[in-house]
Amino acid sequence: MGGDGGDCADGPGGEAITTTVEERWAQFFRYGPYALLGTATVLGGAAADALMSPEEMGAAGALVVAALVLQLWRGRTAGPGLPEPSAHGTLYYGLRTAVAFALTWLNPFFAVYAALGYFDVVYLLPPRLMRPALLVVAVIMAGSQSGGLPPAAPVNWIAFGGLFALNAGLAIVFSQLGAKEAENARQKAETITALEKALAENAALHAQLLVQAREAGVADERRRLAAEIHDTIAQGLTGIIAQLQAVAATADPEVAREHLASAAALARHSLGEARRSVHNLSPVALQHDTLPEALKKTVAEWSERSGVRAQFTVTGTEEPLHEEVAATLLRIAQEALANTARHAGATRAGVTLSYMDDEITLDVRDDGRGFDPLAVPAGSVAGGFGLDGMRARAERIAGAASVESEPGNGTAVSARVPLVRHG
Repeated sequence: MGGDGGDCADGPGGEAITTTVEERWAQFFRYGPYALLGTATVLGGAAADALMSPEEMGAAGALVVAALVLQLWRGRTAGPGLPEPSAHGTLYYGLRTAVAFALTWLNPFFAVYAALGYFDVVYLLPPRLMRPALLVVAVIMAGSQSGGLPPAAPVNWIAFGGLFALNAGLAIVFSQLGAKEAENARQKAETITALEKALAENAALHAQLLVQAREAGVADERRRLAAEIHDTIAQGLTGIIAQLQAVAATADPEVAREHLASAAALARHSLGEARRSVHNLSPVALQHDTLPEALKKTVAEWSERSGVRAQFTVTGTEEPLHEEVAATLLRIAQEALANTARHAGATRAGVTLSYMDDEITLDVRDDGRGFDPLAVPAGSVAGGFGLDGMRARAERIAGAASVESEPGNGTAVSARVPLVRHG
């Protein structure tokens, strides 16, 4: 959803970014289902002996073939570019969700394929069907995350109930995000129409303002919403799933209650962040704290959650920052730390915030396994919502983000943005 540094160099400005974002989404909707279906099949096949009977294996194989045929049919009949809500899209979404539900019932790993329903519901279904469809996907995901459908034991039922409540709440937030984006797009379209009428006498100025309106109204909104969803919901779900898996694995009611309490706290925090993203507000961590205070708490919480020793340092004279600058740097730090926890295998990490005369820098370092940035494909640590997402955030406020790493020598992420003071 976010462009990398090269995107901004193409074309006259926002138009190139918009085209790149739309092309990437179109490619994901065309090829992503195959990748997720293949991943789910491999994972499900690896665990088939432990989870399925021979008859269930045969049924799952037939359903996988049906899903593949469905995707091929969709690929042949769908037009180029981003899809739009239609009867064809509704039929495809319904059939795919039904097949995914049946597969997940047989083997919970097929929820990987069912997760597609969270991403393309806005593009395939009319508004009146979005919320029911997302609730169905929430049932599938909750069943998989709690150990399979139907839940096998009381502890699994407890986990299923908590996970369904979480997924259902997130589904409602998703629908609100889609409605908000649609309303913003409508308002921007009306603004562009008014500008076209008012500036028809000056073609050069008209073209410039049209590009700016398109950049602000389409690319910026989609990138913001996509990044907010990734930074809040995806990372929150990771922690919640870990807690609830621990519930399913223990027979001690006291331990189960402790893990459920931790999962509930993470769920409340994630939902608070998601609701604020609908209204384009700053992260909840900045609601009452300055950026250094919020970063200090973020690093401490991350260290406790991940088990990696981490230190936060501030250099220079602290100054009140514009809320957009503070929010951008906090999100970049959260994403960099999340990548460290998921991929680095580090034992130590450090976050440094440096105030300079006219700019502010954020450095996140770890002593993990490192990697070759040039060898990492788009969509992994250095692409997709990783480095590309951090670059997009920094470039949005006229800054820049970069990564330095090599195998065996850790990773350092650096973001440099203008020091814009509050007010």
